Amino acid sequence: MLATSEWERARGAGHFTGTAMDHQDGYIHLSGADQVVETARRVFGGVTGLTLLTVDPARLGDELRWEPSRGGALFPHLYGVLPVSAVVAAEALPADRPAADAVAALLG
Repeated sequence: MLATSEWERARGAGHFTGTAMDHQDGYIHLSGADQVVETARRVFGGVTGLTLLTVDPARLGDELRWEPSRGGALFPHLYGVLPVSAVVAAEALPADRPAADAVAALLG
């Protein structure tokens, strides 16, 4: 998930270089399908103007690594830029619902 404005800039550039948090940690934070609702709740609570990206991990190569994170669960971390060509779907989340609820409805 990222701000819709960031997704629009990434589409124009052909890649996404990450958020301030990603730059601080040294990789782009991603979530698996079974993790994204909780990520939306914890990280994006109260945030509007988001787009949920679905990424094909096969298009990321060796720069994608599954590493322990929240509660020891393995999370996908991308050590490089996210090419727009790896994004197979982009869904703008409705602004009138909490991000976690909107993501759950999309995945449901």
